[in-house]
Amino acid sequence: MHSVRWKQAVEWLAAAATDPQECKRQWDRGQGTALLAAGRYWDVLSVPDRLGLLALDLLWQDPLELPGPTLVDVTARRVGFFLPTDPGSEWVGFGVRHVSRGSWVAVPPPYRPAGRLEWLVPPDGNGTLHAAEPLERALRRATGTLAVLAPVSADPAVADRW
Repeated sequence: MHSVRWKQAVEWLAAAATDPQECKRQWDRGQGTALLAAGRYWDVLSVPDRLGLLALDLLWQDPLELPGPTLVDVTARRVGFFLPTDPGSEWVGFGVRHVSRGSWVAVPPPYRPAGRLEWLVPPDGNGTLHAAEPLERALRRATGTLAVLAPVSADPAVADRW
């Protein structure tokens, strides 16, 4: 069952590559990531990791809204939410980047991490993506929570004195 799901996820992801067959060969050889075109099948909303991890946790709390593919870059400290393409959308917030048509995203295969990139929620192979409205609600709630916590933890030197 899992191998069928991974195969579907690989096909779905590789479809966004310039050369899907070469993309799959590189992943099979364990050669890390592939650059995939955003804005064709999906966009990516990239946010700072603390915000993204908290928002993802909030999304998991709703049993009716399963999260879509979510990628973490542990070095850049960013979380990327894969969502439907929407050239007219405007995502606004500190550190928020909407990656769409004309941009590329480094993506590991769905079945293993590659260097600094790892799937928090791998693609399911059916094209499931984050719905924009629940994602926006979760990000707003997470922002509010972090705003309350920020004054306490903003300056590590001060926090060490407590």
